[in-house]
Amino acid sequence: MMNKLISVDLDESGLPAPTPEIEQERRVAIFDLLEENTFALPAKGDSPAPDGPFKLALSIIERRLVFSVSSRNGEKLTEFHLSLSPFRQVIKDYFQICESYFDAVKRLPPAQIEAIDMGRRGIHDEGSRVLLERLEGKVITNHATARRLFTLICVLHFKG
Repeated sequence: MMNKLISVDLDESGLPAPTPEIEQERRVAIFDLLEENTFALPAKGDSPAPDGPFKLALSIIERRLVFSVSSRNGEKLTEFHLSLSPFRQVIKDYFQICESYFDAVKRLPPAQIEAIDMGRRGIHDEGSRVLLERLEGKVITNHATARRLFTLICVLHFKG
């Protein structure tokens, strides 16, 4: 039994073209996520938990975050929708600090870049904690996986 993701698809239809920085964040997050992750579906009622590995499709539909989980062969196992309200402030903060970080990398000394990056990591951790709380009872995962998923949720929020 492999409780992990083997595929992640983002529905970016209707979103503006990402900046090079956002595109790089997306690529790195998906690469890192597929390299190492913990992802399992819990048992429901009398039904045993589905076996992985899993494919995940993430989208935003009617201001809700949609997780669609399929088996390796594409059979849909579950889909659930999460309100985006609990994420709004942390995503806004994350974009602001990322903008500062990308700007700092171009013109500030390493010590200042490091300080901004520490703040960025702290906000990223906060976003992943919110995600872990929201996923409780729906997905079994860990902090590292939630961090990478939070990055992808931010990519889906990018407004240009």
